[in-house]
Amino acid sequence: MANLNKVMLIGNLTRDPELRHTPKGTAVSEISMAINRVWNNDQGQKQEETTFVEVTLWGRQAELAQQYLTKGRPVYIEGRLQLDSWDDKETGKKRSKLRVIGENMQFLSSGAGAGGNSGGGYSERPQQTSPAPQERSGPPQGASAAQADDFQEDDDIPF
Repeated sequence: MANLNKVMLIGNLTRDPELRHTPKGTAVSEISMAINRVWNNDQGQKQEETTFVEVTLWGRQAELAQQYLTKGRPVYIEGRLQLDSWDDKETGKKRSKLRVIGENMQFLSSGAGAGGNSGGGYSERPQQTSPAPQERSGPPQGASAAQADDFQEDDDIPF
C-alpha cells in the first residue's frame, strides 16, 4: 500500500523564529504560522477562520529563518507531518501534538498586489522545474536532466 505524508502551507509568522542548536551543533528553529481560510456560507456571508501551525526547521533552513523571517512575514512551507507524544509531568496523562517538519521554505513578498512568490526560497534538494512544452528535449518525462551528485549548494547565497 502506498503512503504519502506531504504538507504545503502559506501563512504569516505569529512570532519571530527561535533558533537553538543540538548538542552536536545542528541548528533547529521553531516557527509558528497563522493560516487564514475565507469562504462564503450558504447565506452568502463571508466567513473566516484561522489555523495555527507549529513548524520545525533544521540545518541551513533554520538559520535562514532566524536571519530573514520576522513576526507577520508571509512564508511558504512544504514538509511532512509528525506526531510528538509525551507524558504530562503535572497530570501524568499522555499528551500528543501534531507538527510540521519543514523540508522546503520560500520567503514570500508581503507587498500589496505581489501576486505570489516574489521572494527567495531554500530547499535541501534542488528544485525541479519543467521547461515549456515547446522546449522539451533530452530525457523522458519524469527523469532528471542532471545527476543528483552534480548539484552544488552555494552557502554564500541564502536562497
